[in-house]
Amino acid sequence: MKISPNDPCPCGRGDKYKRCCRLYHEGRPVPDAEALMRSRFTAYALDLPRYIRATTHPDGPHWKDDPVAWDRDIRSFTDGTFFRHLEIREHLPGDTESYVSFVVTLEKGGRRQGFGEKSRFLKLEDRWLYHSGTSFRP
Repeated sequence: MKISPNDPCPCGRGDKYKRCCRLYHEGRPVPDAEALMRSRFTAYALDLPRYIRATTHPDGPHWKDDPVAWDRDIRSFTDGTFFRHLEIREHLPGDTESYVSFVVTLEKGGRRQGFGEKSRFLKLEDRWLYHSGTSFRP
């Protein structure tokens, strides 16, 4: 999916992409775990595997040492998937550890699917990174 900088950001916050997640995709530090969650959702929607890799904690279960294989895995998930909606249900902020519970609605092969996750984020060298998550039914 490609969007114009003036289109609404896929994260659902209500701002234009250029004033929202694009800032983080271009390198601005993410202020908190919720903003990171939103920017990662948008990165999946826009097929930006490099950003997904860059915002994943190296001690988390999703970390892979081979970036080429990792990009391939991300793209196998995003290919033909439309990221329809992100709903943040809860954000539990912290200084070095934070949690965000969310529900995502996707469409793949003409079928809508949804899943929920309570994601754990850790701060490493003043950067929030996704560590892991526990799935739940929305």
